[in-house]
Amino acid sequence: MELAEKLEILADSAKYDVACTSSGVDRSGERGRVGNCRFVGVCHSFTPDGRCVSLLKVLYSNACCYDCSYCVNRKSNDVPRATFEPRELAELTIGFYRRNYIEGLFLSSAVLGTPDRTMELMIETLRLLREEYRFHGYIHAKTIPGASPELVWQLGLLADRLSVNIELPSEASLSRLAPDKKRSAILRPMGQIAAQSAQSRREMAVYRHAPSFAPAGQSTQMIIGASPETDLHIMNLSEALYKKYDLKRVFYSAYLPINTDSRLPARSVQPPLLREHRLYQADWLMRYYHFSASELLSEDCPNFDPYLDPKAAWAVSHPEFFPVEVNTAPRETLLRVPGIGVKSVRRILSARRWQHLGMPELKRMGVVLKRAQFFITCDGRAPVRAARQQIAEALLDKTAVGLEVHQLSLDDYIFRPLPDASPVVHKLIGEGMDPCCAVQEVRQEAVQCITRRM
Repeated sequence: MELAEKLEILADSAKYDVACTSSGVDRSGERGRVGNCRFVGVCHSFTPDGRCVSLLKVLYSNACCYDCSYCVNRKSNDVPRATFEPRELAELTIGFYRRNYIEGLFLSSAVLGTPDRTMELMIETLRLLREEYRFHGYIHAKTIPGASPELVWQLGLLADRLSVNIELPSEASLSRLAPDKKRSAILRPMGQIAAQSAQSRREMAVYRHAPSFAPAGQSTQMIIGASPETDLHIMNLSEALYKKYDLKRVFYSAYLPINTDSRLPARSVQPPLLREHRLYQADWLMRYYHFSASELLSEDCPNFDPYLDPKAAWAVSHPEFFPVEVNTAPRETLLRVPGIGVKSVRRILSARRWQHLGMPELKRMGVVLKRAQFFITCDGRAPVRAARQQIAEALLDKTAVGLEVHQLSLDDYIFRPLPDASPVVHKLIGEGMDPCCAVQEVRQEAVQCITRRM
């Protein structure tokens, strides 16, 4: 098989792996080496000086010996198969770099025979890049669950970031949809990477030339919608992974119905793109805004509101927390105000040391006043006084309404009027009714209304 044909097959097979993240490591170029690594990002990202940087995202092989029901590369699928040789992939990567096509490599693989054999081939590819071709750029490598700890250690010495895909949110779903994979085989290397990364950082603080193990940390990926777990279950799992394994990112991938299997949702079911979006928003709140999963969701209301983003839904549900005085409130309190982000909070805390802040100053700092104005006071004066219903209507994410039915395109915004969600708002703030639960009760009614208008 020609190299170009292999590349076409294996690059296409890698499109379901998520890797659009900042590199997490800053490494300048060195004499005698090729490339460098910038902290600001490497996969379809833009650096502060305006450069667009990208990765070669490819599988080493798609000839998998596993039969995971949701995977396009499962052994029972009749798809074209290809496998690189280590030197083929190394030469391809360095050739693309020299032509300025890429600035880094994202390497994953199907399980080729055994996890150990697959890891050995990936390690040999990275060894050629690092040692023979002197490649100094960014490399993100996927660890194969079930591989020996020695191979995980070797891979971590060659790659900047490692990831172990947890795939499904529960052990029961993993056993049902991916019977060849075991939860322990996934969590064991995650624990090893966390421990050895921490040890490597301690050693490098003492010895300048100590070996660097996965300096950009580790990440993981979960498939959303292929199994019945609630958003609460998923967020509790993510919170535990962040705390226990010191993960840099948890990626959420809406399930795409690419296979026909009785264990999976019907192929006519649309990918849960809005749900994926809400999970990312909530994940951001946990990582940077000091929210916990239990604050955002509960057993009585285990799924996110489709009409309000998680921060706005929390604010509408907790009127007793507001208004917040921007000139005196602590950082943790300011972060909970819709429309005020991490950078805006930093600017507020710095500026209010020298002057009292009003609406004009907040606007110049980047605060989204059309959202924040309902929840703040400036020197005791509220910019806007509004009923709870008006606040909910102002915060409603109208562009998200309808995503449960289909994925919006540019034509939707140009040619279709946005669905009227006012009935949802009325029930959302209904007397004595919890907002999140109210949305759950009217969800079906709203979707039917939206469908009729489309």
